[in-house]
Amino acid sequence: MARPTPPSRDHFPHFRTLDTRWMDNDIYGHVNNVTYYSYFDTAVNGYLIERGVLDIHRGGVIGLVVETGCKYFASVAFPDRLEIGIRVGHLGNSSVRYEVGIFKSGAELAAAAGHFIHVYVDRDNRKPTSLPANMRAALVALMA
Repeated sequence: MARPTPPSRDHFPHFRTLDTRWMDNDIYGHVNNVTYYSYFDTAVNGYLIERGVLDIHRGGVIGLVVETGCKYFASVAFPDRLEIGIRVGHLGNSSVRYEVGIFKSGAELAAAAGHFIHVYVDRDNRKPTSLPANMRAALVALMA
């Protein structure tokens, strides 16, 4: 089985800057694998909130994660500054596959790359619902 290659910056149409925190490091001196998933959530939800298409407290539509995955290529550790690349790999009626790259500031290749799938549901009944038009437009902007 061939080792996967890390994606480059040009794979992602949007980036968010994020500083690692002291608590992100594990006993081995690098960011723990589970922390990468919080970076994914922070980047994607931050993008949606900034675009005014996600209200985490009162919005009628919320995203539930149904699948995740991540490949690691190089270590990151506190106090690294990260640049999180995001793109939409697939856009369905009620689901979105987000693809995320974790880059050390200025690096051309990702230190880690992963994905997660959100199914958007009605906040009250938790049943899948069509993406609102304004959210769909914000997500289309992330498609490559």
